[in-house]
Amino acid sequence: MTRPDRIATAIKHSRKLKKDIARECGVSPSAVTQWVTGDSKSLRPENLFALAQATGVSAEWLANGTGDMESVPRDRGSNVEPVNGPLRYHEYPEISWVQAGMPVDAIELGNVEELRVHPSDALAGPKGFWLRVNGPSMTAMGGMSFAEGMIILVAPDQDVKDGNYVLAKLVDSNEPTFKQLIRDSGRTFLKALNPSFPTIELDDKWIIVGKVIDAKWPSSALA
Repeated sequence: MTRPDRIATAIKHSRKLKKDIARECGVSPSAVTQWVTGDSKSLRPENLFALAQATGVSAEWLANGTGDMESVPRDRGSNVEPVNGPLRYHEYPEISWVQAGMPVDAIELGNVEELRVHPSDALAGPKGFWLRVNGPSMTAMGGMSFAEGMIILVAPDQDVKDGNYVLAKLVDSNEPTFKQLIRDSGRTFLKALNPSFPTIELDDKWIIVGKVIDAKWPSSALA
């Protein structure tokens, strides 16, 4: 049995629709169709494990056909069967900096199915979104660092405190900035991790768009 055949068998075994499998794996329904037809020449490890979890089959069996198909073999003498555990990740769309700079309630995501989505085990709320880091201002020589090309998860509805990483913007601008929030002697600042960039005082001309609660390299960076 080829891998596309095993994928088709796994989906049939799950009794789920392809669109539901796609949602749980953080990909588009067309991507799942390509996995089944074999039009997709490769299946990234993170997608393979997500597919195994979504369908309740063994990742080892799904990858190379070895071992039992089911992740937890059924007791043939039992009249009950195990169910999949709850997913421990959430999916959020990746939007542009232009969209991120708009008032949160006015962000028009359009057709979410056409946007790239990325999973996270952090809960960013219903308005959460990923944003790709631009420029070197948050790249540090040591410790916490956010290099250009990484993606950050923004939670617009969460409170922020000293030391948090935030997305902020001027009231009369649609160009947000990603910085660390620092409070000192009753004043609040936006600090870059790269010492070559200036620290900005956060006054009433600025608003916080959201708190950054997760960051990672997108899977495409390692493809």
